[in-house]
Amino acid sequence: AAISPQPGQRLVEIGPGEGVLTRPLLEAVGVLQVVELDRDLATTLAQRLGEPEGLIIHQADALRFDFGALASPEAPLRVVGNLPYNVSTPLLFHLFEHADVIDDMVFMLQKEVVSRLVAEPGGRQYGRLSVMAQFRCEMAWLFDVGPDAFDPPPKVDSAIIRMQPKAIDGSLKALEPSLDRLVRTAFNQKRKTLRNSLKKLLPPESIEAAGVNSSARPETLSLESFLELARALASQ
Repeated sequence: AAISPQPGQRLVEIGPGEGVLTRPLLEAVGVLQVVELDRDLATTLAQRLGEPEGLIIHQADALRFDFGALASPEAPLRVVGNLPYNVSTPLLFHLFEHADVIDDMVFMLQKEVVSRLVAEPGGRQYGRLSVMAQFRCEMAWLFDVGPDAFDPPPKVDSAIIRMQPKAIDGSLKALEPSLDRLVRTAFNQKRKTLRNSLKKLLPPESIEAAGVNSSARPETLSLESFLELARALASQ
């Protein structure tokens, strides 16, 4: 119900597994693309679901899959799935690279990852994933899923999140490499002040000129402050 799949939408499911979510999604949209890494699961999925005509199976690693190849200008993608928790963060960064052709994403993730995605400056969970996800997407934490919903029950809680890519103009998109470099560098040494952690990228006077306190630590900076620093880095 949270996904609310509609006929004709270009829906992609990552990691269909045994097809528990796949069946109702396919019934709703008519044509469904799935990306499954496990060769055995990929080869038996269609049979398990009764050989439906509208099921298109890509046996591939989602971390390397070209999601852009499935989209068209008139039909952006909707991407859904119960993501493998051990690769969820790199997979999200891979999907951000295709954000221009994605309408929205609805995922079940480890609750800790969802906390990081929506974290605000100053919190313990705030980090590189928070900044880069919030640069690319509007997000809504929809609801939690307890361990008892799984068999066998995992040792972690899960949560469902909706991520909707923002419309980003060319000048802002051009800042993304500088932003990612800055954020990665700053949070690799998050206990250090910006003056020290960013010294190989920006001198303290450039940080201050961007309106940011060079004595601040990265977890206190808003996305807007990181963007100002990215503009300073890009202009060098």
